[in-house]
Formats: sequence, structure tokens, C-alpha cells
Amino acid sequence: MSDQSDHFDLVIIGGGPGGYSAALYGASAGLKVAMVEKDALGGTCLNRGCIPAKAFLETAAVKRHVDHAEDFGIETKSEASVAFATAQERKQGIVKNLVNGIGAMCKGRKVEVFNGTGSLRAGRTVDVALGDGGSATITGDFVMLASGSVPRLIPNFERGGPIMTSDEVLDLDWLPERVAVIGGGAIGCEFASTFADLGSEVTILEGLPKILPGLDNDVAKVVQKSFKKKKITTKTGVMVNGHTPNDSGGTVVQYGDGESVEVDVVIVSVGRRPYADELGLDGTGVVVDDRGFVEVDEYCRTGEDGVYAVGDLINTPQLAHVGYAEAILVIKHLLGENPMPVMYDRVPWAIYCHPEVAWAGPDEQQAKEAGHDVVVAKHPYKFNSRAMILGETEGLVKVIAKKRPDGTAGQILGVHMVGPWVTEQLSGGYLAVNWEASVDEVAEFIQPHPSLSELFGETVLSLTGRNFNG
Repeated sequence: MSDQSDHFDLVIIGGGPGGYSAALYGASAGLKVAMVEKDALGGTCLNRGCIPAKAFLETAAVKRHVDHAEDFGIETKSEASVAFATAQERKQGIVKNLVNGIGAMCKGRKVEVFNGTGSLRAGRTVDVALGDGGSATITGDFVMLASGSVPRLIPNFERGGPIMTSDEVLDLDWLPERVAVIGGGAIGCEFASTFADLGSEVTILEGLPKILPGLDNDVAKVVQKSFKKKKITTKTGVMVNGHTPNDSGGTVVQYGDGESVEVDVVIVSVGRRPYADELGLDGTGVVVDDRGFVEVDEYCRTGEDGVYAVGDLINTPQLAHVGYAEAILVIKHLLGENPMPVMYDRVPWAIYCHPEVAWAGPDEQQAKEAGHDVVVAKHPYKFNSRAMILGETEGLVKVIAKKRPDGTAGQILGVHMVGPWVTEQLSGGYLAVNWEASVDEVAEFIQPHPSLSELFGETVLSLTGRNFNG
């Protein structure tokens, strides 16, 4: 492509969740939009994160269901085997369809997509090094930075061979027999759950005193107990020191005080860092802090007039749906619509390990530390009829509410869930937290029966002082 120059209402650097949602939302509001993406549309979430990881988790769920088919009266002649290359092919098909879908929507809304690397300089000018070797210079009334994040690395565990980050492990087309997961956070626990359910021998190595350190204690205990049943070995409070490759293509990981584990694959899952490496920014007022995050205000504005930043590039929860929310916020703000900033302390969270985890608002300890007197109710899934029907009775729903002066429960502060399909059930709790609804108000709403979601309703109802179940 030959050199070219053009001007747009909005130029976006990055085609991940924050970038493409801003492009589509902005275009639907009548803006002339350009988007620069050096890789496939959809960013990390679609190509190397949320979507492919959940596709593998679903493969693991199917394996789990088949293993327990006889409990439902379905006789199987032999134990299910895993053709992981087929799972990989299925995952790639899902990703391809979604990437093509984003491209079609961009074309339909006349978003001009530049395949290349964009760097910002003064005057809201973006230089694009195009993938075909050409270049382009584009300008915008506004610019959004949405270049996302990349996996964090640790010393002595360089990528290659058996050492993988989430990028590489999602390209596996074979099932490792032994897996070490370094990092017991959300991403690490999702991988541990996936491979354990598929039949791998899994060891989690976590430097903190417990896995999933950000979870409500009651919720975390359910996951820890479930992982023990899956025979996942969990080593907490240990640091990894290095590894020694073996003759079979695997490696021996050294950790703690002289301990080691021999595995076929090591998944380094210690978080992600913002990727501002190629943004340029020379001559602009955009500030990158010492951790690599672009500094913004509550409207995602940087220090450069007319330049915004969203998603993993800024120090907000690294969640695709938060990127969506920030994108909408930016478009409304640049259009002068006076939007409300994102309330980061109330966003929905979801972890897709088995059992699933989902929550909105503070947990019990956080609510108390914030100075609230609280009333707490929690109900287990083991008495829920739908959970029994599914054969998935692990877990609970926990609701944290403010205590009124008379000792009764008032405003719902937090809703925390662990169990079957809780990522699909959270919406009611999320709405209750964000609308600052009271226990009495939510208790008036009818939940379908039999359903998993009625456990949330019953838990709230119990906070009124009356209940018909449990």
C-alpha cells in the first residue's frame, strides 16, 4: 500500500475489546472512525485470552459430563478419551468466526481499519507502520489508546519449549500428562481446572499464602476444596527458583526450599502488564507511570488534550467488559453527553474455573474495612433442586448488606457466588449492588423455579428475617 494521509473524528490504536467496541459504538453515533490494529481484530481477549480459554474449559466440562454419564442413566462402554487436536481446531473455528464478525461489523459501519502498528505524536497525529511494509499518517479530532496488555514474565522462565504463557498454551494441540501452573490467581486457576478435568496431573505453585487471594474467604474455601477433590496439588507460600529441562521435552521445576516437580508443560500465569511499548508518545502530554500504565482521569482522559486511554493499558480491572464500559464512557464524553464515570468498585467479576466464581461489590471483610456494619447471609447449592438435577451441588451464594440502626438488613453491598454457572447468574446481584437496592426491595422479585438463580432470591429473602427454605 502506498503512503496515505487522512483525518477522522476518532482514531483508535488497538483493536481489542476497548478499541473495537469504541469504534463500533462511535460509528453508530455518527463518528468517522479509524482503527489501527497490528494483529487480528479482537485483541488478547478474543485471540489469546477469554474466548479460547473458555473454549478449552467447555471441552473440559464435556469430558466431566461424559465421565459421570452413568449417574444420569447413560451407559458408556469405556472411559472418554481426549482428542485435544480436535478441541484446538474447534477453538480456532470459534475465534475465526468472531474475528470475522468484528471485521464485518466494522465494514458495515464504515470503520476504516489499518492493519499495522500505530504510534502517537503531537497534534493527535498517528503514524502507522502498515503490515505490508507501507506507511500511513492519520489525524483525529480525538485519539483513543487501547493497545492492551501482554503476559508478565518471571526470571529463569523464558518462553520456549515446555515454558509457556497463556499465549502459547492456548495453541497446544496435544494434552500434557503433567502440568505446573506458576501463579494461583484467576487465570492460573482456570488453566489448572481445565487440565485437571481433562486428566492431566496438575500442580499450582503460588507465592502468596493461598490461591485466589482476592476472593471472599467463604467462596475461596469452596474452590480450594473442589481443587483438592480434582487431585490438583496446591503449593502456596513458595517461590519458584528455576527449572532444568529433561530428555523427554519436559522440565523439572525447582521451588521452595529444595523441592521440585517434573512436568511436561509449565504455564507461567503471574498476571499481565500494560503494553505501551510501541505507542511512541513523543511530544505529547501522555504520561506512563513506573508500572507501565498510561495515567488517566475518571473519564479516561490522558494528559494530552483530546487523547483518551482505555482497557488493560490503564490501571483499572483487566476485564474485557470493563474495556467495553470505558469505551462507551469515552465516546459519550467526547460527544459532550456528560456520562457517569465507571464505578470500578462495583463491576462484575467472573472466574471460569470449575466451580465457577462470580461477584460484584465488596466481600465481607472489605465491607467491614470500609466501615460498614454488615448483615450476611449465605445459602449452599446442595439444597437447590436445579443444582441436584444437574449433579452440580458444590458452592454457595453469599449476600452482604448494610446493617440498619434497628439491626435489620438494608442496602445490598456485595453479592458473591461460587458454583454451577454462577457467571450467568450474577446479573441480578450486580444490578442490586449498582442500584443500591435494599434487601426488602430485591426480596419482592420472583425467581423462576426450579432454577439455580432462585438461590440468590432465597438468600436475599432470608435477610428480611423470614424465609421458606433453609
